[in-house]
Amino acid sequence: MKHGFIKVAAATPRVTVADCKANGEEILRAIHEMEKEHVKLMVFPEFCITGYTCHDLFLQRCLLDSAWDELLHIAEETRETDALIFVGLPLRHRGKLYNVAAALNHGRIVGFVPKTHIPNYNEFYEQRQFAGAEEEDVEFVDFLKCEKNEEDEFWDEIPFGTELIFECKEFPEFTVAAELCEDLWVPAPPSIRHAVNGAHIIVNLSASDEMVGKDSYRRTLISGQSARLICGYIYASAGEGESTQDLVFGGQNMIAENGSMLAESRRFENGIIYSEIDVQRLADERRRMSTYRAVSTCSHTRVDFSVAEEKTRLTRKYPQYPFVPSVKEERDERCEEILNIQAMGLKKRMEHIHSRSAVVGLSGGLDSTLALLVMARAFDQMGMPREQIHCVTMPCFGTTDRTYQNACKLSRCLGARLTEVNIKEAVNIHFRDIGHDPEIHDVTYENSQARERTQILMDTANKEGGVLVGTGDLSELALGWATYNGDHMSMYGVNASVPKTLVRHLVRYYADTCGDEELKEVLLDILDTPVSPELLPPKDGKIAQKTEDLVGPYELHDFYLYYMLRAGFTPDKIYRLACLTFEGIYDKETILKWLKTFYRRFFAQQFKRSCLPDGPKVGSVALSPRGDLRMPSDASARIWQDVLEKIEI
Repeated sequence: MKHGFIKVAAATPRVTVADCKANGEEILRAIHEMEKEHVKLMVFPEFCITGYTCHDLFLQRCLLDSAWDELLHIAEETRETDALIFVGLPLRHRGKLYNVAAALNHGRIVGFVPKTHIPNYNEFYEQRQFAGAEEEDVEFVDFLKCEKNEEDEFWDEIPFGTELIFECKEFPEFTVAAELCEDLWVPAPPSIRHAVNGAHIIVNLSASDEMVGKDSYRRTLISGQSARLICGYIYASAGEGESTQDLVFGGQNMIAENGSMLAESRRFENGIIYSEIDVQRLADERRRMSTYRAVSTCSHTRVDFSVAEEKTRLTRKYPQYPFVPSVKEERDERCEEILNIQAMGLKKRMEHIHSRSAVVGLSGGLDSTLALLVMARAFDQMGMPREQIHCVTMPCFGTTDRTYQNACKLSRCLGARLTEVNIKEAVNIHFRDIGHDPEIHDVTYENSQARERTQILMDTANKEGGVLVGTGDLSELALGWATYNGDHMSMYGVNASVPKTLVRHLVRYYADTCGDEELKEVLLDILDTPVSPELLPPKDGKIAQKTEDLVGPYELHDFYLYYMLRAGFTPDKIYRLACLTFEGIYDKETILKWLKTFYRRFFAQQFKRSCLPDGPKVGSVALSPRGDLRMPSDASARIWQDVLEKIEI
C-alpha cells in the first residue's frame, strides 16, 4: 500500500444455481487465486453464494439455511486471507428477506450492506421475494455464535445497514462502502452518500443481464460515477452459470478510478480482473476540490478491518505523455479544441484593445511556429487579412540557415508579413556598453540576445498599434527556461499553458490538416529540428545548443510536471511511476538525475512565473500566478529535495 496504491480485484466465479456448496468452493478457489496477487480488496457478484437466478427458490428455507452455512464456511476458510472480501447472499432479518453484501475480514463477518433499490420491472422481479433497505441508522444485531475458548461462548454483533463505511486500521484512507446493482442505476445512488461521507472506494455487487448496447451504457455509468464522486469503483457482475431461462449474464467486471477505466473483463468469460486504486490521489483530489463537502462524522458507521502493510506491485499503466491523448481520433479532436481556445483568447484580447496588428518573433522553432499558426487562425476568425500579422526574424550569433529558411518559408506560406532585423551589431554595441567580452559565452552573452529581440518586438508592436504575441510554452515556464524580461515577456502568451510534448502534436496536426503541401513540408522540417534557443554559435553550420541536453528530456519533465501539480504526488512516488512508465527508454539513474533538476529549477524559477503576461488556459495544468499556481517566489525546496536524496536506486 506504499504511496496509496491498493491492490483490488473483481471476480466472477462459475455459478451452479441453488447449489451453495459448489458456489462456495468456486468462491474460495477465486479467493486463493487472488491471494497470490496480494489483493487487499476482493469483490464478488450479487448472490454469488446462491446464484442470482434462483427466483422463488429464495423463499425456500432450505436454500436460505444453506447460504448462511456457506457464508460461515467461507469466513472460516479465509481466516488467513489478508483482505476485505465482499460476497452476496440472501439474508433473513427482522422478519424480512434482504439482498445483502457480506463483508469478511480475517475470518470475521464485519458487516452486512442490504440492497436499497429493489427492481420490479421487465425481467427483474426482486420485490416478489426481497424487501428494500431503509436509509436509516445502522443496527447491531446478534447474528453469529462464536467460540472464544472451550468454556466461553458469545454472540458476535455484526452491523447491518446501508450506511456503513469499512475503514482500514493500518491505512485510514483505505475506506470502502458497498451498493448493489440497481442501486447505481437510480437518480440518487447510495454511493453518493458513501463518497461524501468518506468512502474512497465503492464496490458494487451486481447481476446485470446482457442486452444489445447495454455494456457501453454500463461502462459509461461506472466511469462517470467514479469521476463524479472522485472515487475508485469496483463492479463485479454475474456471469456464466446463471440460468439462461430468459436472460444471459455476461460477467462484465470493471475497475474505475476518477473517470478512468483501469481494468475491464471480456464479456461472456468468467474470471478475475486486477488493478491498483490510488486512494492517496483520491483523497488529495477531494481536498483540492472546494465544492466537495467536508466529511460528516455521524451520518455513517465506521467499521474497522485490518490488512497488513506492504508495497503493492503495480500493473496499471501510466501514459508517457499525460498531456497528450493516446488515441489518434481523440488527439486530433483535442488539438482542434486547443487551437480554437488559443485563437479565441487572442481574438478577444485584440478586439478589446482595438489592436490593428499582431507581432511575433519567428525563429523557425516549434514554439514560435505554433504561435504563428494560432495567430493565423485568430485573424481568420476576426476577418482580418493575414498581411497584418507581422513576423520578425532576428538572426544573431547562433542562428542556423535551417531555422532561418524555415522562418521565411513559414511566414510566406501563411500569408504573413516578414521583416528581418539582424541584431549582431546591436548586441555587440550593448556588450561594449556593459563591458562584456563577446568571447565569453556565458549567461550574459545569451540573455543579451534574448532581451534585444524582445525590445525590438515590443517597440515594433507599439509602432504599429499592435500586440506582441508570446511564444514560450508551459514546460519552459515550469523549468524557468526563459530569459527574464526577454522571451519571458510579451503582451499576450498564447502558448503559456501548452506543454512541449503537446506543442509537437499541435504542429503535426496542423501539418496533417492544412491541405497545403508546401506548408506541410515546412512544418514537418520544423518538427524534425532539435529544440534550441540558438544563442551560441553553430558548429559546422549546425545547432550547437540543444535544450534537452542542458535541462533534460521534455517528455520526462512534462511527466514530472503533470504528476506534481495535477496529482500532487510526492517526488518518490513520481520517481516510482516514471521508472515504471519509461522502463527500457531511460535508466533509473537518468530519471532521478532529471527529476532532481526539475524540482531544483521549479522552485528556483518561480519568480519568473510570478509576473507572467496573460494567456489562455487550455488544460488542467497551468502556471498562471493569477489563478492556477499561487506559489511564493522564495519558497524552499528542501523537503522535496530531502525525499529525493533518500531514494535508493
